[in-house]
Amino acid sequence: MRTAVYPGSFDPITNGHLDIIRRASKLYDRLIVGVLDNINKKPLFSAMERKEMIDTQIKDLPNVSCDVFSGLLVDFAKQNGASVIIKGLRTVADFEYEFQMALLNKALNPEYETVFMMTDSKYSYISSSMVKEVAKYKGELNGLIPPDVIDKIKDKI
Repeated sequence: MRTAVYPGSFDPITNGHLDIIRRASKLYDRLIVGVLDNINKKPLFSAMERKEMIDTQIKDLPNVSCDVFSGLLVDFAKQNGASVIIKGLRTVADFEYEFQMALLNKALNPEYETVFMMTDSKYSYISSSMVKEVAKYKGELNGLIPPDVIDKIKDKI
């Protein structure tokens, strides 16, 4: 069984993230969306809230699950029997950062391959940070994040 992990903060999950999840789910027998609980960051949503939002979005994808993790990504991947790490890319700037992370993960555990997936161009400008900024100033969120996430972010901000 080919298992992949798609890690991220997902604070909140965007339509770009969902694009990668849906497409990656077609390439692997099992896809685990890993919500990073990073103690050094101050997310808008707790790790469990982010997991719940993702669970709602992936309920129609039987081979996709979501779990929260902290610590090293390669350890999370190993615990879940994954051999591939999926990284979504929007821009060249994303690639530079993710390429460094892929090399680090390879140095930590050479068994893991990183697969880079470009998000659909219609989502290439969307980031969780930008979504939070738009929400803060009461801008239009339709098309950026799933409809049921809109209410959750408005309640938080």
